[in-house]
Amino acid sequence: MVPGDSIIEAAIGEAQHGLRLDRALADLLPDLSRERLKALIGEGQVRSPQTAKINASAKVVAGQLYTITLPPPVPLDTVAQDIPLVIIHEDAELIVVDKPAGLVVHPAAGNLDGTLVNALLHHCAGQLSGIGGVARPGIVHRIDKDTSGLLVVAKTDRAHEGLARQFKDHSIDRLYAAIVYGVPLPGSGTVDTWIGRSDADRKKMAVHREGRGKHAVTHYRTVEHLKGAAMVECRLETGRTHQVRVHMAHLGHPLIGDPVYGRERKGFKSILETLGFKRQALHAKTLGFIHPATEKPLMFQSVLPADMQELLSELHV
Repeated sequence: MVPGDSIIEAAIGEAQHGLRLDRALADLLPDLSRERLKALIGEGQVRSPQTAKINASAKVVAGQLYTITLPPPVPLDTVAQDIPLVIIHEDAELIVVDKPAGLVVHPAAGNLDGTLVNALLHHCAGQLSGIGGVARPGIVHRIDKDTSGLLVVAKTDRAHEGLARQFKDHSIDRLYAAIVYGVPLPGSGTVDTWIGRSDADRKKMAVHREGRGKHAVTHYRTVEHLKGAAMVECRLETGRTHQVRVHMAHLGHPLIGDPVYGRERKGFKSILETLGFKRQALHAKTLGFIHPATEKPLMFQSVLPADMQELLSELHV
């Protein structure tokens, strides 16, 4: 161990018995990706007093204890940019922002800058979680570029670990407001499926048979009947990629304006063009969690953005 390293201990439980080591550790340490853990194992940063041979594919046994050494994060090759942020809450451990539609969360191909991460690097000036292996903002969860609403970001490793664990055990309270084509019947219910990459288009997600992809559960409730549409609230039990968009489309009621999972319905084209509405009508309106440091419950609300309010007004019966 060298100065700057941090140590994490993980005890294999009955639920992990018989799994590959990398998978078992990923299950126990949700803040570290499986690929990150594979790399650490390959670098000799994972040890156990019960076994001298550490291999990512080795099957683990309940009761085994592993020690993971995390080297200090390396600098992130992303520039800090002075991009305005709507900050709902900030303390020494974490920050909650209200992301506008159109802002990408993390740099990627096609969006190398101008993202929420670039803005956070400027705003937080180095006080950000580096638990992922690089000195970067602690992005614990994401919302799509064209979805607006609340997002929590970790500023410390303690916050990153605590929030990641809450997301893993589905104790985070996340409520989305959506405007969908048609009126769901029944007016409320639960969509319980498996979601994975689409066979036809790898850029899309799709509902699959049980056991393929990841388990996804959405509880929905129709709030208001509109002209040929409805305002729906979706409470996430899980947080899969495009979950609300896929699940509402699966019900036959895709989000208005969704270019991927919804086909434009008759009579809506002129309305959307007049309003200049060019995104899926989805807003992350409620976010609640237990503060990782103070252990106090926090709940945040975000009002419906102007573009969705205008669409709502236009569709009022």
